Amino acid sequence: MKKLFPLDNAHTLISLLFSPRSVEEAVAEVQSAARDGAEAVAIELLMFPEVLRTKENFKTIIDSADLPFMFLDYRNDHFHLSDEKRMEYLFLAAEAGAGMIDVVGDLFAPAPDERAVDPAAIGKQKKVISELHAMGSQVIISSHPQHYMTTAEVRAQLADFSARGADVVKLVARADTDQQYRESLATSMSLFRGFSTPFVYLCSGKFSRLQRLTSLPLGGAITFAVHAHHDFAPYDQPKIRDFVAVRNGFGLHLKDIQL
Repeated sequence: MKKLFPLDNAHTLISLLFSPRSVEEAVAEVQSAARDGAEAVAIELLMFPEVLRTKENFKTIIDSADLPFMFLDYRNDHFHLSDEKRMEYLFLAAEAGAGMIDVVGDLFAPAPDERAVDPAAIGKQKKVISELHAMGSQVIISSHPQHYMTTAEVRAQLADFSARGADVVKLVARADTDQQYRESLATSMSLFRGFSTPFVYLCSGKFSRLQRLTSLPLGGAITFAVHAHHDFAPYDQPKIRDFVAVRNGFGLHLKDIQL
């Protein structure tokens, strides 16, 4: 039976994010992450050879830990695959037991801020989401504008994604100044207090690490971390153990503060 993500904005799941180059590499990293305290796993197929993208290999990875697994594959895939081909492999991961599949917000129609506006493309996205739901998998609609966005702008884009039928909606903005970081805190609090859909709101930029760690007690369904920083991997997220230490150190969540 598929292990689904327990989605609750009052408990942010600390998820490993990893782009393996082989099945063995994936299994080793997943098991190390589980020992670190990871509560979920996100496998990015960025560098995973096409010849290895089989249902059996995906199942081996998923069976390597008793955690919910997400699979994702964006346009920066090293094998230059089309949107349709990447989705084929993600459907295969769903068949293999992945509890969640990432559908990028401008799938089938590249658009600014990874937010499709073409009605035909949005219709195709909704069909993909419906098909994944029929397979028993959850869906996260993700976007990575990676520029500064106000709270209102973030909420509007996430509301759009929620209306497409996603179980989780994700947006990565950017915070490079004190003011932008303050806005990110306000955005996290606004989403937790008044956005019902499970969400992921993160920032890149100069304040990236600070925003990601301090957002842990402010609400959100999932955050992404690494077991280790590898030369071959493009991730600079904090480590899983850093997030665990922050959670233990705070000992408090925004939900515990009554207005």
